[in-house]
Amino acid sequence: MAWIQINTVVSEAIAEPLSDAFMENNAASVTFEDAQDQPIFEPELGTTPIWDRTKVVGLFDAETNPQAIIQQLTQQVPEVPASAYKIEQLEDKDWIRAWMDLFKPMQFGDNLWIVPSWLEAPQPDAVNLMLDPGMAFGTGTHPTTSLCLTWLDQHAPKNLSVIDYGCGSGILALAAQKLGAASVVGTDIDPQAITASRQNAERNHENISFELVKDFDSEPVDILVANILAGPVKELAGEFIRLLKPGGTLILSGLLANQAEGLVNHYRDLGVELDTFEQHEEWGLLAGIRT
Repeated sequence: MAWIQINTVVSEAIAEPLSDAFMENNAASVTFEDAQDQPIFEPELGTTPIWDRTKVVGLFDAETNPQAIIQQLTQQVPEVPASAYKIEQLEDKDWIRAWMDLFKPMQFGDNLWIVPSWLEAPQPDAVNLMLDPGMAFGTGTHPTTSLCLTWLDQHAPKNLSVIDYGCGSGILALAAQKLGAASVVGTDIDPQAITASRQNAERNHENISFELVKDFDSEPVDILVANILAGPVKELAGEFIRLLKPGGTLILSGLLANQAEGLVNHYRDLGVELDTFEQHEEWGLLAGIRT
């Protein structure tokens, strides 16, 4: 099936109303793209950030009259003139196959692999997690996820208890379980993340409990890993310490490298010496022991 795209670049304030207008005009989908290379490193919890200049793209059936759509859009969102819209023809191809071809098996450390479920594991005897890209954060492609997976591979939690705090897709919980942990639990503030984590656990034939933070409780564990953001990592310090056994290991990621020093000082004052630092691109991982 062939498609056309109608797109334009707008300010942050216009992006959502324009998206709504696209959908009201029967767009098959609407996507947002960064129009000026503006990374968003640390959004507020519970928010969906949009760039200052955002490219809004509506996808339509090729039989659609794009000029008629643009005329409707200018009436609904008069801030955007008709001349600002661009129309692009998309070739007819198997979009699902093209999307699947973007993802390949990824290796972390020596023994850990993340493998899309439709592919064969490159090393069948290695520790393989079957994980498909989805809406919840965490498929191994982000530097912070990669840092955490590599750390777990290098410090396999054999016979230890683990909490994955901010589980996203459940990828770190699954890695810990497959690397020999005695028990693993996960939690997140996002119901979608809990759903994705449970589905991924089922796909990997692992029995792991995932609960929303509001419903979550756990006895102190040997290892707590939190791949979230620097702000919440700082705010949750007391909770993380409560959930760790004395002598337990805390692994923190989701932070920018230039935020590490402040977190090291903050946690030192609370009795956790974060003496390990790893960096990938501009992102960092901290690890240390609770005294």
